Amino acid sequence: MRARWFLAAAVGLWLAAVARDGFDDWIAATRMPPLSLATSVEVLDREGTLLRAYTVGDGRWRLEPGPVDPLFLKMLVAYEDGRFYHHPGVDTRALLRAVWQAARSGHVVSGGSTLTMQVARLLEASGTGKMAGKLRQMRVALALERRLSKDEILSLYLRLAPYGGNLEGVRAASISYLGKEPWRLTAAEAALLVAIPQSPEGRRPDRHPDRAETARSRVLARAVRADVIAAERAEAARSEPVPRGRKPFPALAPHLADRVRDADPLLHQHRLTLDASLQRRLEDLASETVEGQGERLQVAMLVADHRSGEVLASVGSAGYRADRRQGFMDMTVALRSPGSLLKPLIFGLAFDEGLAHPATLLDDRPMDFGGYRPQNFDRIFRGEIRAHEALQLSLNLPAVALTDALGPARLLSALEQAGVRPVLPGGQPGLAVALGGVGVTLADMVQLYAAMARGGVVLPLHVRGEGETGRRLLSGVSAWQVADILSGMPPPPGAPANRLAYKTGTSYGHRDAWAIGFDGAHVVGVWLGRADGTPVPGVFGADLAAPVLFRAFARLKPALTPLPPPPRAALTVSNAELPQPLRRFRSRVAAFAAEDGPAVAFPPDGAEVERLGGRLKVKVEGGSGPFTWLADGAPVAIALPGRETMLDLAPGFLTLSVIDGDGRSARSSIRVH
Repeated sequence: MRARWFLAAAVGLWLAAVARDGFDDWIAATRMPPLSLATSVEVLDREGTLLRAYTVGDGRWRLEPGPVDPLFLKMLVAYEDGRFYHHPGVDTRALLRAVWQAARSGHVVSGGSTLTMQVARLLEASGTGKMAGKLRQMRVALALERRLSKDEILSLYLRLAPYGGNLEGVRAASISYLGKEPWRLTAAEAALLVAIPQSPEGRRPDRHPDRAETARSRVLARAVRADVIAAERAEAARSEPVPRGRKPFPALAPHLADRVRDADPLLHQHRLTLDASLQRRLEDLASETVEGQGERLQVAMLVADHRSGEVLASVGSAGYRADRRQGFMDMTVALRSPGSLLKPLIFGLAFDEGLAHPATLLDDRPMDFGGYRPQNFDRIFRGEIRAHEALQLSLNLPAVALTDALGPARLLSALEQAGVRPVLPGGQPGLAVALGGVGVTLADMVQLYAAMARGGVVLPLHVRGEGETGRRLLSGVSAWQVADILSGMPPPPGAPANRLAYKTGTSYGHRDAWAIGFDGAHVVGVWLGRADGTPVPGVFGADLAAPVLFRAFARLKPALTPLPPPPRAALTVSNAELPQPLRRFRSRVAAFAAEDGPAVAFPPDGAEVERLGGRLKVKVEGGSGPFTWLADGAPVAIALPGRETMLDLAPGFLTLSVIDGDGRSARSSIRVH
């Protein structure tokens, strides 16, 4: 008898082992759903803040969960699957309890589905009601537990949990319903995010806030019973209002985000050097700038730390939308004419070549460069003028004369050394390049000015990774001289006198208005115009773009970083103290026309004279008429045929200039009593 019992026990154990092995083989042979999930492409700022995200292929928001508030995880486990960390994927105890409760009450009281089973259902998008589907979920759940850790299974749930509409995963729901990342949640917010997936369409707070609030209360009650939170905290959480709408996903720097995504379409997370907070402030400034300015005016801005080359903000338009402003176009990389923006580079190159010094006298008078006859923007000629004043006044004639001496090819070469990709309208570069006869982008110009701000060293701007090794464009001395001249520019009306080094530009036909400026740390570029390139009547860089530049710096930081002191080799002297060859620049055109040029016969240079009846007699020798007289650069008598005249001049020190009919000039510094 005892032998029979031993034999029966042995057979039973053998059958159990066979069954166990067969069960294990059955689980091991489970055809698994794909565990690699497509998630939204994300573009992040320098601190990991979401700038922009893109939906997955079927239009759903499904983001990598990232850090999640521990309170949410505790509530989730307590409400959905209290024995999650102890069962093998199927909780037999919970299943038996659910069957017993259903048998006693005649309806389903509680479910026996574990979080792992829910993940199995979500992975296969299978239903929950049919027995075959439930058995399949159990088999996949058991297989998942053998292949993945509990944290990995939980991570899948955090990606896939449905939250209504096209929202999947806790992070997408938190951003859309709460307007925040799920890193830190209130008890009410955590409970809401736990409650919605049980009935994602029926508990959507944007459509059914009352149902969402009721479900949230049940989660809070369960959390109290499980000692996840105190009763007092749960009571306070119940009084917190439920959100009643969806918030838009972040869409900062949309143009740049599109570019980096298209450049590397296989990368799912792009970490950029941008500052999300600054980007938001400048996008707001862009919208304010075009408000009330018609339907077609557009604006673009770019901010960089010129010390590192990192781009901190990139605003491609005033609004990323299809409107009459053509807001989908990224105007930071659109080809435009720079107007006068190249003049600082021209002067810097001339300083380096020994052609001029900031105190050198330049001619500002009509000139003919082989048939090219440029004029100043205001059509006024000022005779002889110091280089630093010529640059601050943005005079065309001195800039073209310096370019003629350097050679247009030298200017184009310098632009290319600065990383600018200039596009010529056609053929060989001519002198018109100096006044904007070339296509460049806002990004190009900001990089050029960053090099001048960095002491003449080019460090390409970048939005991710490390910058390249710098290469020299200008000497440290000439770069400082240019920066010092630009920092003496008067600010726009109402702007702080903070010695921001900046330059404005207006392209031919009033198509583009520019302002680019820098201090000791940052460089900011602003462009305004129409995206289609048509003229904007009356637009000027100084009037329209410069105020925006100063406002952009105000939103960047509370105070400017000082510019560096002059290099030890810098020659900071007056014109009279310069070496003789540097005192006066004579272009090839001026040198050819200097013979028999005009001279102020009276009053002579250095004279002190008295007016007669409030007027002063002046006389010119040489040259050919008609003659134009200027006092401190302002015309006081225009196109007079005679060599003598009486001028209405105020008392005091002034510079008297005369320009003859051929554009040759002379000057005399006098004191009038």
